[in-house]
Amino acid sequence: MTEFLLVRHAEHALQNRVLVGRNDDAPFSAAGLAQLTRLADALSGVSVAAVHSSPRQRARETAAAIAAPHFLAVDVVDALDEIDYGAWTGLALDVLEGRPDWHAWNRLRAVASPPLGESMQALQQRVLAYLDDLRKNFAGRTLVLVSHAEPIRAALLHAMSLSLNDFSRIDVSTASITRLQPAEHASPIVPQWKVS
Repeated sequence: MTEFLLVRHAEHALQNRVLVGRNDDAPFSAAGLAQLTRLADALSGVSVAAVHSSPRQRARETAAAIAAPHFLAVDVVDALDEIDYGAWTGLALDVLEGRPDWHAWNRLRAVASPPLGESMQALQQRVLAYLDDLRKNFAGRTLVLVSHAEPIRAALLHAMSLSLNDFSRIDVSTASITRLQPAEHASPIVPQWKVS
């Protein structure tokens, strides 16, 4: 059975303080550097067919640490990119806390979107389309997909038949690994996935 190991990048120095988004100016924290070693060790014994990564530097470097023990190159793909936070990109979280549109986004992800950014629905569609292509092209193999909290959360919400508004029910910690197994003959519209 095809298996996706969804990995969130290791912790960066601005974690929980700045909405970094698609910026690449967030080096790993000391904890993040330690997480890289733990991820590589945790996945070193898994038979991995490919390692794919978001274009963001923090994801690429996380993917490289995982790929190295397998002697694999990292394939960088736009479909795994962070959600586009538009005008919010780079803002401090305490600044965002004072904005009504930020609070609307965190209540109604199914309909709200960041100003000049990407909706959660659009994010979910691009991630699911990519996973469906991988399911067809890597049948019966294990792939490591390194991304960010929101793309992983979007895939899991679909797999668990939850609304996008239920996003806060799914915690995606830095350096976490979530196993997702699509049904081999699943329709891309109907969620037929196993999450563990």
